[in-house]
Amino acid sequence: MKWLKSLAVKTLVGISSLSAAVSHAELGYPEKEELRIGFIKLTDMAPIAIAYEKGFFEDEGLYVTIEAQANWKVLLDGVIDGRLDGAHMLAGQPIAASMGYGTKADIITPFSMDLNGNGITVSNEIWKQMKPNIPKQADGKLQHPIKADALKSVVTKYREEGKPFNMGMVFPVSTHNYELRYWLAAGGIHPGFYAPHKGDTSGHIDADALLSVTPPPQMPSTMEAGTIYGYCVGEPWNQQAVFKNIGVPVVTDYEIWKNNPEKVFGITKQFARKYPNTTVRLTRALIRAARWLDANNNNNRPEAVKILSQSNYVGADYDVIANSMTGTFEYEKGDKRSVPDFNVFFRYNATYPYYSDAIWYLTQMRRWGQISEDKPDSWYLETAKKVYRPDIYRLAAESLISEKLIKAEEFPDFTTEDGFRAPQTHFIDGLVYNGKSPNAYINKFSIGLKQGDRI
Repeated sequence: MKWLKSLAVKTLVGISSLSAAVSHAELGYPEKEELRIGFIKLTDMAPIAIAYEKGFFEDEGLYVTIEAQANWKVLLDGVIDGRLDGAHMLAGQPIAASMGYGTKADIITPFSMDLNGNGITVSNEIWKQMKPNIPKQADGKLQHPIKADALKSVVTKYREEGKPFNMGMVFPVSTHNYELRYWLAAGGIHPGFYAPHKGDTSGHIDADALLSVTPPPQMPSTMEAGTIYGYCVGEPWNQQAVFKNIGVPVVTDYEIWKNNPEKVFGITKQFARKYPNTTVRLTRALIRAARWLDANNNNNRPEAVKILSQSNYVGADYDVIANSMTGTFEYEKGDKRSVPDFNVFFRYNATYPYYSDAIWYLTQMRRWGQISEDKPDSWYLETAKKVYRPDIYRLAAESLISEKLIKAEEFPDFTTEDGFRAPQTHFIDGLVYNGKSPNAYINKFSIGLKQGDRI
């Protein structure tokens, strides 16, 4: 076994901060060696699978059992009650838990798992009605990205006929919920408000389209049954609809918000305090796995797809997973386009837990009423700092740099990094997001709550 050249960290009585505990000595042996990690069957759980299969966990002295979970709530509950030591999580889950939206718990993340990776798919019947509304390029192909403007007349028609327009997303605080809402609203389709202070967590108030929860692997079959007309989900469940010829992916989250943060690795705050060395070592293993996934211009992706296609991981056919994981994405059957950054695991500082990423999710929670009342800009940053832990990430990264396992230039410049990405401009509606001014950002949207609004 490859071990770090280090001695065990001596017990530091009275120090609650993980950073303080580790910075006083070289990184030591893991306090807890046997770990159980949960995941949902999506391709973006890949860093966990690769850290296991490539021996990165074992390099850190960690003996890990990886378990698929039935749904996101079961997964979160497992981390909270200690059945799981950590898990592949929706980015919104630790944030919502810290606020007490749903289940109250102190969940943190030292590691962002990926960028992009989701899509929005509609049924063949809806696609047939949308398609005439989409302009064509000079080569005859449909013009992308496809905006929700093309869907608006379809939704209006269904409403006039008294038919609810139902769509699926994976969890109320999921990236998928916010991305689907963002896309719909940008096209003038109201996705509905939440009013938790009134006991209404349906998200259907004033809605043109009704969004409901469906577990990711069940999305294609639920749409095929006619229960929903479309959905937003991670891979491989958009490409599965193409292969089964039951639906058409119309847009990816890369086109909604270029290089948007997706999943995170979540652990309890208590776990990090009790097992500081284990926490840093977990983060090291995941960083190495993410880097492997993006290495040599995605040259390792075919091997990764083979691993993920195993039944104990994602369990979808190799070709279905490869359709997006290897740099392409198929929209309408036969319309396969190059999307090299559809799945990003390491480049563009994908693994760094930026405060601004957390704040974006908080702005959308406020926009749609999950946060019922106005909050000052300072509250958004304070909340982000409770959950996103770049201090832990930095310890892991600097130890990898010192051992010459990864070069310093492959990470952010930790001497100047403040936890905020530069203002981001690549949104489907053309708006600019600056994480340092969350209220100003919220006020830009034509659909959604603004400062002073309350349902």
